[in-house]
Amino acid sequence: MSEPLPPSCPLPGEPDYSGVTVVELHPAPPPKDYHEAMAIANAEAERRLGEYMLLSWYDRDRDFESPQHASECHSNSAVPGYVDYGLYHGAKLKVDIEDGRFVFFYLPVEM
Repeated sequence: MSEPLPPSCPLPGEPDYSGVTVVELHPAPPPKDYHEAMAIANAEAERRLGEYMLLSWYDRDRDFESPQHASECHSNSAVPGYVDYGLYHGAKLKVDIEDGRFVFFYLPVEM
């Protein structure tokens, strides 16, 4: 008689955005670069949160993220490092510009 298999780890799934407002924007004309996209996202964060802190972001055009190299620890994960970092550091707002071309995670600054 064979021994039962040990329990397996659950497969990584979609990130948990509970408690996070997700805003998807498609500005016309589209932002020409990261700097224009960040200005749009920052304006949205200020409108929704007042004072805010930018926690993490991703620029698909350059395949660049902040914090830098956050995804290195997530190479086999379904959740990119910049998403994980933002969510686990208290993000309350995600601004997604052009279906993931630029993504920003924000935390309100409580005074």
